[in-house]
Amino acid sequence: MTATSPGPGHRSIPELVGDAFNQFSKLISNEFDLARAEMSDKVSQIGRAAAMMGAGAVILIPGLVVLLLALAALLVENGMASSLAYLITGGGTVIVAGVLMWIGVSRLSPETLKPNMTIDQLQRDKIAAKEMVK
Repeated sequence: MTATSPGPGHRSIPELVGDAFNQFSKLISNEFDLARAEMSDKVSQIGRAAAMMGAGAVILIPGLVVLLLALAALLVENGMASSLAYLITGGGTVIVAGVLMWIGVSRLSPETLKPNMTIDQLQRDKIAAKEMVK
């Protein structure tokens, strides 16, 4: 008896298992690449949010100075005209700074930083792996 080799359309079990492991390793590599790219995007998002918070802080400092000058002027002069002008200017500056800081903080929420694409892809891979095992 001579051993016959499988035909061109048939592959042995070790070949199939080897191919499955190769595909699995490529899949894992692709998942790491996706995760790396998404985390890079999230780090950029954190940088932009920090810049907005920094801008808010930079604007807040002169706003506080103006508010303090307005309070000092109010106490010194007892006449409301110029003091009220300082107060309105300082209050407007603080409002702008607060809005900028609120935008920055909202961009740092855990929901916006979650790597959604990677999680979705991992779920699809899990389903595909289960189907391959069946």
